[in-house]
Amino acid sequence: MASIRPSAPTPAAAKPAGKSAGRHRRPGRLARSGAQFGSIATLAATGIAATVAAPALAAPAERNTSDPEASGLRQAVVIGDRLAETVDAQARAQRGAAEAAEARAKAEAQARKAAEEARRVAEAKAEKERAERARAAREAERKRLNTFVPPISGSYISTGYQSSSGLWSSGSHTGIDFHAASGTAVHAVGTGTVVEAGWGGSYGNNIVIKMSDGTYTQYGHLSSIAVSVGQKVTPGRQIGLSGATGNVTGPHLHFEARTSPDYGSDIDPVAYLRSHGLNV
Repeated sequence: MASIRPSAPTPAAAKPAGKSAGRHRRPGRLARSGAQFGSIATLAATGIAATVAAPALAAPAERNTSDPEASGLRQAVVIGDRLAETVDAQARAQRGAAEAAEARAKAEAQARKAAEEARRVAEAKAEKERAERARAAREAERKRLNTFVPPISGSYISTGYQSSSGLWSSGSHTGIDFHAASGTAVHAVGTGTVVEAGWGGSYGNNIVIKMSDGTYTQYGHLSSIAVSVGQKVTPGRQIGLSGATGNVTGPHLHFEARTSPDYGSDIDPVAYLRSHGLNV
């Protein structure tokens, strides 16, 4: 009977070169995957990475099952690149929006400034035009008020100033006579205020006007009177009708220029009228 020899002990498996045991062991797959997901969760907390990380995690076909550590690293790199691109895109969009808002605000400010300047120029122009019109109106009114007209339109002097005759108590004519049929319109020669309107003795119905320059004019022998004391008159205003009242030999208008409203203060009426632009 053959004897049975005990088997030789099996040699212990050799340890792989370069690999040390104990606390320096490489982390397991589960631990590495947990770290990767922790990093992704941290990025997702920013509110930006969530939409980028999802597609990368949802593509298991791209993983290299033979090397889980390399596959996870690639995922982290892809996620990081996409996150950086997303952040850059958002930053560019924000800068673009800020620049557009700044440009819009600048354009609006320039438009407001241009509109305000245009309004100011238009108002200044309108004010200047109003002032010019007012000045022109005042000048026209001043000229009108300072304009003198003949007391009888289309007439002529029939008796001159200081003509001698026994018909006048002073022995000479204190005014000038304008030829006029009875009922001819008599006009104020200039601007003034009526100080006398009524019977004037030898002058018949007469009117005395204090002129704007302080002198006085008298209109005598009227057949009718159309103004009253205190009334303002302007050049050419009809004040009565010529006639033959008072001390006369026929109808005409007696016109005097005076330094006061009283008889005896007469001045040369022809020189007076000519000094105011009338050639009589």
